[in-house]
Amino acid sequence: MKAWPLTVVLVLVAALAAAGGYRLGSAPTASPAGEAANPAAPGSAAPPGQRKILFYRNPMGLPDTSPTPKKDPMGMDYIPVYADEEEGDAAATGRIRISTEKVQKLGVRSEVVSLRPLGKEVRAVGRIEADERRVYAIAPKFEGYVERLHANATGQLVRRGQPLFEVYSPELVSAQREYAIAAEGADRLQGSAGEAAETTRRGMWQLAESSLSRLRNWDIPEAQIKALARSGAAQRTLTVVSPVSGVVTEKKAVQGMRFGPGEALYQIADLSSVWVIAEVAEQDIGVLRNGAKATVTTDAYPGKTLAGTIGYIYPMLNAQTRTAAVRIELANPGTLLKPGMFAQVQLATADSGPVLTVPISAVIDSGKRQLVFVELGAGRYEPREVRLGARGDEYVQVLAGVREGESVVVAANFLIDAESKLKAAVAGFARPDEKTDTKPAAVGHQTVGKVEEVDAKAGTASISHEPIASLKWPAMTMEFKAANDAIFKALKPGSVVAFEFVERGQGEWVVTRVGPVKAAAGAASAEGARAGAAGTNAHAGH
Repeated sequence: MKAWPLTVVLVLVAALAAAGGYRLGSAPTASPAGEAANPAAPGSAAPPGQRKILFYRNPMGLPDTSPTPKKDPMGMDYIPVYADEEEGDAAATGRIRISTEKVQKLGVRSEVVSLRPLGKEVRAVGRIEADERRVYAIAPKFEGYVERLHANATGQLVRRGQPLFEVYSPELVSAQREYAIAAEGADRLQGSAGEAAETTRRGMWQLAESSLSRLRNWDIPEAQIKALARSGAAQRTLTVVSPVSGVVTEKKAVQGMRFGPGEALYQIADLSSVWVIAEVAEQDIGVLRNGAKATVTTDAYPGKTLAGTIGYIYPMLNAQTRTAAVRIELANPGTLLKPGMFAQVQLATADSGPVLTVPISAVIDSGKRQLVFVELGAGRYEPREVRLGARGDEYVQVLAGVREGESVVVAANFLIDAESKLKAAVAGFARPDEKTDTKPAAVGHQTVGKVEEVDAKAGTASISHEPIASLKWPAMTMEFKAANDAIFKALKPGSVVAFEFVERGQGEWVVTRVGPVKAAAGAASAEGARAGAAGTNAHAGH
């Protein structure tokens, strides 16, 4: 037998391989992962015992669907959406259904809506100040000179009745002498008879009473006035004592200085009780009441808590800090709290009784509205818009949206919200038929066109189509790809067809369905397609 040349053998092998490849390419392609068990095509009736596929959604959660199996740019298969997953229900009512396995993986946890007292503590920062009602100024009402200082330093502790300083005042000495002379003269005329003597004695007593009133008006101590009356001699100096026990917070007296009437020489503060002026945020002012309990802590004495009460809520608001001052009154044993210290304050709010509440963690606040997810059972959840009232430390009052006894999701509710939005987006892309809300229509763009050329090996066809309103395209001729090999098998150049296509990638248009057109409509469509093709002659790179 004559041997075949090597080149001929290679050509025959290549031809056989090409024929085999063409046969393999013409065979139906394998389904993506998971489709082998559910071979029912989207929109078609599923065989008995198999689930019906509605469409395929993007595996990364993007708002992109496909009526046919495909891969995303990363090579991941699109996920089939089955008819029994109630996508239509999610779109119509907002409810979402999650499998039990996914509920466990997400860590979903619920709590019952119930009535409870809305306990809350308002926290604020404050400063220690002296009680203004316990601050005293030492200001003599007469003119004089400071002869001697007993309390000679600011911050010195003084007791009630303790000498502060000694003063010499000509007016004071003169008033004392007048009183002493008048009192002595009245005593001498006590036993005299006659009208003139009686008139003189009454005049003396009136002069003595006038001098005594002047001494009392100058706040001379009653003990010193009595001593003056007993001795009958005026004292050159007067000792001024502290009217209260406290701390000298201000001292202007200097030994030897001259002072005028009403000039403040000392200021003494009684610190046995102090104020805490707390700056409370504007949103918390409405829940505070006078007389409510308060606790105060300071950095100077860690672990030591002092109890007080709200004495006054100031009526002015600081426009810069949006806070209002609240005065807390508390005892200060041992004068531990010093004016000027900073303090941390916890204020108890007024008890309004039991109210309908949900945990704060159950509320999803979008800024425009507040939502909670109500558990309906069997892995079904429904988003509810709620109207909120007062807030506590862990719970918030619900004025409308849920009822007592319902269960709301308090953990993983943000993940459920993301799942709900994803399914709503998918259902929105799968436009439901007007007659049956549960059957989503195919996603894509529909038009009529004339087949110009078909390349079965490449799986492409050049079609002159009519204007497409959904894409705002004019009539043109462009190249389309087929979703599968069977779509372009029946196409012949020159035939007019109605077809539907989608965009699989950037500039990649894929025909998903081809059907016949009525004769009259077909002729008109063909004429329009030919006219558009002649005027535009666009290409598939559109």
